[in-house]
Amino acid sequence: MAHTLIGTVTSAKRDKTITVSIVSRETHPLYRKQYTKTRKYTAHDEKNEAKPGDRVEIAMCRPLSKTKAYTLVRIIEKARGTVELKEEVYDTTGE
Repeated sequence: MAHTLIGTVTSAKRDKTITVSIVSRETHPLYRKQYTKTRKYTAHDEKNEAKPGDRVEIAMCRPLSKTKAYTLVRIIEKARGTVELKEEVYDTTGE
């Protein structure tokens, strides 16, 4: 079975490429304190179906580019909502 990871899509701006953040909790070997570690992976998304905020599963594959060595397996959970800014700016001076 291929090496798989589950994480959240943080960027989907590039064509057929997504950036996935994997968050894990680790314990320091000497001080025994827990801390969070975030790792970012770029993955191949052939159909451009993953959007920012989605929970996805990615699997290791052959290197597809300098930074891409993972591919999108499935979308586990879609993002619930996004905040979109309005592009139009309304004139408030009354003219």
